[in-house]
Amino acid sequence: MGGTLFRILHVLPLNPIALRLVQGGSCRSRHLLIRSGYLALMVMVLLIALLGSGTTLRELAQCGARAFAIVSLGQVFLICILAPIFMGGAIAQESNPQTWDVILTSPLSSLQIVLGNLFGRLFFVFALLISTFPLFAVTQLFGGVPGSAIIASYSISAASALLMGTIAITLSVTRSVGRRSVFVFYSSIILFLFATYAIDLGLRKPVAIGSDAVFTTAMTPLNPFLTLSVLLESNTYVPFDFAGTGYWWPLRMWYGSPIAAQLWLFGVLSVVLMAYSTLRVRILAGALIGGDSKGLRGNSGRESRRVGSNPIAWRELHLRGQSAAKRAIRWIFVSAAMSVGLAIVLLSRWGTLDDSQTRLALAAVLGAEVLVVVLTALNLSATAVSREREDKTLDILLTTPIQPGAYIAGKLRGLVQYLLPLIAVPCVTLGIAALYVITKGFGSQSSLTVLESVGTAKVMVPIVLPESAIALPIVLTSFTALCVMVGLQWSVKSKGTIGSVVAATGVVLLIGGLIGLCGWSTGGSIPYGGALINAASPLNLVLAAVEPGTMISASLESATGRVWSVVGGSVAAAALYCAIVYGLHSSIQASFMMTVRRMTGTS
Repeated sequence: MGGTLFRILHVLPLNPIALRLVQGGSCRSRHLLIRSGYLALMVMVLLIALLGSGTTLRELAQCGARAFAIVSLGQVFLICILAPIFMGGAIAQESNPQTWDVILTSPLSSLQIVLGNLFGRLFFVFALLISTFPLFAVTQLFGGVPGSAIIASYSISAASALLMGTIAITLSVTRSVGRRSVFVFYSSIILFLFATYAIDLGLRKPVAIGSDAVFTTAMTPLNPFLTLSVLLESNTYVPFDFAGTGYWWPLRMWYGSPIAAQLWLFGVLSVVLMAYSTLRVRILAGALIGGDSKGLRGNSGRESRRVGSNPIAWRELHLRGQSAAKRAIRWIFVSAAMSVGLAIVLLSRWGTLDDSQTRLALAAVLGAEVLVVVLTALNLSATAVSREREDKTLDILLTTPIQPGAYIAGKLRGLVQYLLPLIAVPCVTLGIAALYVITKGFGSQSSLTVLESVGTAKVMVPIVLPESAIALPIVLTSFTALCVMVGLQWSVKSKGTIGSVVAATGVVLLIGGLIGLCGWSTGGSIPYGGALINAASPLNLVLAAVEPGTMISASLESATGRVWSVVGGSVAAAALYCAIVYGLHSSIQASFMMTVRRMTGTS
């Protein structure tokens, strides 16, 4: 009995891999700072939500419910951002240093390897969830928030993190080179969340004629933000009532209890993926030991390529896309995303989508495409140097005549060139929509304008601002370069890939969040200045292009002033971003050799 209990405990509670990951992360000051920063951000959100709470019991209860809603949405958003980052780093880290071949020669079972890697890395995410529990307890003091709602909110966040973790571990144990999966992992999660939310908005039907309340849809259990809406907006987002009907029980649960359906769905999928990973984990050993000789045979006899003035830039550009699988995934994403944008415009021309639905679909697609570009840039750049430090490639590069300035500049140039096809995706999508407006529906003579409120007046505004098609390439390219440089900065001074990705993402989220909040708050109150500030952020610019009445209503009175504000703001933002990139490059160049020498042997 003692031996059986010992083996059971070593599957998870005393799993050596989980203990190694937890103890290693707990000893790092950076992880403590991240947890403290996460908790401080949530405290700040709660304090802002509690401002103006009122004095009566009714007002206090309403304030408590509002604060709970804001904190819950913030927690799910941060978990959906942080979980893919940590688990995406796990995909890359376990394959690049060639640690799998060491783990597979140990006496650990396949189940121990899978569960240890999964829960050892999810421990950090779950610790973030637990740290916010006192904040939810504070909302109980005001009333209006039942305890079951708090439990349901935590369950949605935990189930989402668990499913993302199991997907990442499945990718890492079924592919010999996990880095190939990181981009697919990031982009798939972002596109899935945006797509299901947009489809849900299109499928919603009112509970009754003239009612603002709508029923849940088939997409609701698939998206954590939608199930959270069921919890927080119970009066306006209503599940179906199947009481007394003869519908099959899975259908009753799917439409009638979407929160329970999501928890069951995510839980079952996680268990299935764990089982699949356990069966496949040993197959990876043969792939690692056998090596990849196909690439060598396929490249033999090819003509040499011209390297150019900077070999580091050439290496970054061509090394990442050398395999057929990488090229296929990259161009399939580009072509599919552009096709979706064209399909939205055509559906609008044919009358299938009205103006509001066209705007909503374009906002969802463009927002997802911009986020994919930013997160991919951060992931590639934040692992560009730390990856080479881990696999000892950096030691070889430093013995060549390449200077630190040329090395960093080559990384920046090569990564930006590699990302240009991805940057072109939202730019072309928005360009198609702008051309659709300029040509009046591709010759259909449709008005394609809507009334927007500007103070007490009404102004006719195009459903998509054409000038945004000029501004977006300018600001998105420069902002991507800034993301790459921030990622390179943290990659140079971080020990591993996970720490550099998390730190760089946090910095960019802070920058983008501040610009976004400033643009959101000033767009409706400062004429033309609000449009100029919104043009500094790619995401704000996209939203302003398709929802100008919400983002830049104060700048809509004069079309000429609006155009110059948007285009001028993008040019000014691009100049500022380029200046910051130059400053960061000079800073990294000055401290590069000292930092590299200090980090030698610490990976």
